[in-house]
Amino acid sequence: MPKPMLSTSLSGLPLVPPPVLTAEELLLMPASSYMNAQQLAFFRQLLLALKQQTAEHIEVIKQEIAAPMSEADELDRAVGEEENRQRMRIAEREYFLLRKIDKALERIDNNDYGYCEASGVEIGLQRLLARPTTEYCTEEKARQEELERNFLKQRN
Repeated sequence: MPKPMLSTSLSGLPLVPPPVLTAEELLLMPASSYMNAQQLAFFRQLLLALKQQTAEHIEVIKQEIAAPMSEADELDRAVGEEENRQRMRIAEREYFLLRKIDKALERIDNNDYGYCEASGVEIGLQRLLARPTTEYCTEEKARQEELERNFLKQRN
């Protein structure tokens, strides 16, 4: 059987091949198959594609920031500077996402992916599909957010 041809992205990097499973097939698998080799391969591919997309977006932002501003008056320059500040905030968030993606890929390598870091229970396929970098199950994340809200209320 011939290997499928990989096309390239806008940056010239090869695109990650499509996941072995579809999301629908993944959700139809029995609960006893949770985080089997096929599911881990699916999420690895998903995370690698997200990593590539995020890295490309960061490169676009860098190019936009590096582009010289040729605004004529002070107001136009001020608007351009504010836009660059916003781009830098977005790039910072994207770098944070890249670190989370790398941590998720490490968890796949360690066979810890898909399990809550705090309680060890299954995170669930639907939650992982919605947020593949998540580290906590819904209950633990809700508990952490509640503690954070209580802490903020106490400070005010």
